Amino acid sequence: MFKFIKRLIISVILIVGIAGGTIVYQGYDMYKTAIEEMSIKEKIEEIKEESNVYTKFEDLPKEYINAVIAVEDRRFFEHKGVDVISIGRAVVTNLKEKKLAEGGSTITQQLAKNTYFTQKKEFTRKIAEVFMANEFEETCTKEEIFELYVNTMYFGDGYYCIADAVKGYFDKEVKVTGYDKEKVGKQTIRVTYKGKVTTFEIVVKEIEKRKPTL
Repeated sequence: MFKFIKRLIISVILIVGIAGGTIVYQGYDMYKTAIEEMSIKEKIEEIKEESNVYTKFEDLPKEYINAVIAVEDRRFFEHKGVDVISIGRAVVTNLKEKKLAEGGSTITQQLAKNTYFTQKKEFTRKIAEVFMANEFEETCTKEEIFELYVNTMYFGDGYYCIADAVKGYFDKEVKVTGYDKEKVGKQTIRVTYKGKVTTFEIVVKEIEKRKPTL
């Protein structure tokens, strides 16, 4: 009986190991295919070219940056693209829910997903996301990663970047230059994430005479 149980346990471990290895291989293959089709530098150029208004990191209010990091990825400036602590928490949650309810993705992983992969929740894509996040971290600075993130993330109501969201929701611009800087105000924004509400202020500036230069 003991030998049977031992063999059963070994068999389960082998099956899990093979299955896990297969998923990792498929995820790596998905990442490799994507990066061969378009490198990180080429992807960045594409994002900037396709953006109606591309917002630079230095043009973002510190309050906004801090709020996004607090809500999405508290250890953003500490990790190298993957947050092991968040992943561990997500694994526990997923086991309790018996489904892929939480991903534990960092801002870098979300950027990888938004720019290279689909939004479909699947383990293979999560693995590919990890490899792509590492590619972003090796190619870009943290500031560049955050900048790309807010220029590609979905803000709701059809707005896919911070400039469009601010313009669409508040009819404001993230930044203007020259004599258009005269009217400056602050807009309070409330962000709800997993039941927690974060309130912060973003600097917005009225446009009167000409379009902003970003």
